[in-house]
Amino acid sequence: MKVDIWSDVACPWCFIGKRRFESAAAEFRAAGGDVEVEYHSFELSPDTPVDFEGSEVDFLAQHKGMSAEQVEPMLAHVVGLASAEGLAYDFDALKHTNTVKAHELLHLAKAHGKQLEMKERLLSAYFEQGRYVGRIEDLADLAEEVGLDRAEVVAALEAGTYVAAVEADKAQAIAYGINGVPFFVIDGKYGISGAQAPETFVDALQQAAADAA
Repeated sequence: MKVDIWSDVACPWCFIGKRRFESAAAEFRAAGGDVEVEYHSFELSPDTPVDFEGSEVDFLAQHKGMSAEQVEPMLAHVVGLASAEGLAYDFDALKHTNTVKAHELLHLAKAHGKQLEMKERLLSAYFEQGRYVGRIEDLADLAEEVGLDRAEVVAALEAGTYVAAVEADKAQAIAYGINGVPFFVIDGKYGISGAQAPETFVDALQQAAADAA
C-alpha cells in the first residue's frame, strides 16, 4: 500500500501526524498489511527569509495577525499534543527559516534510499533541538548524520539539482487541491487531511486494502 504524504519541515502538525501515522502503519503491518511511504514537498510560508529575525511567537504573530498573548497558549497546546506522541518540542530554541533547501535535501535523500531517515532527522532538529534547517552547511551536517555524503549534499543544494522535483511536488499538491499539511494520499485514491488519530489512518488503510483486493 503506497502512502504519499505532503508535509513541511516547519509544520508542527506534520511531526505529530508523522508519529500518529507511524502508529497506524505499525498496527496495519502487524495485521499482515504492507505500507510504503514517500514524502512530498509543501512550503507553508515560501516567502520566509532564511535568517528570520525573531522567535516563533514573533513569526506566528506577524503571519497570522495575532498578538503574542494569543500565540503563546496556542504553542503551549501544540507542545502538549506533541509530548503525548513522545516529542519534545522547544519553541523557545526553534530557528524559524525558509524550508526550500530542506525539501531539496529530502529529494536527494530519496534518491539514496534515505528519505524517511532524513525527514525524521530534519523534524527533530527543527522542533526539538533548535538546529538551523535553512542553510546549506547546516543541512549538510544533518545529512551526514544519516549517512549521506556531505560534499555531494553541498554540491547538489548549491546547484539547485532538486529544485524541479520540489516544484513538481508543489504542483501535484495544487492539482490534488491540497492547501494545508500534513496531507496523506493512500493508494492514490483516498485523501486524509491533518494529524488525525491513528485509528482514522488504520481504517483508511484497511479500506484501501479491501478495495484493492
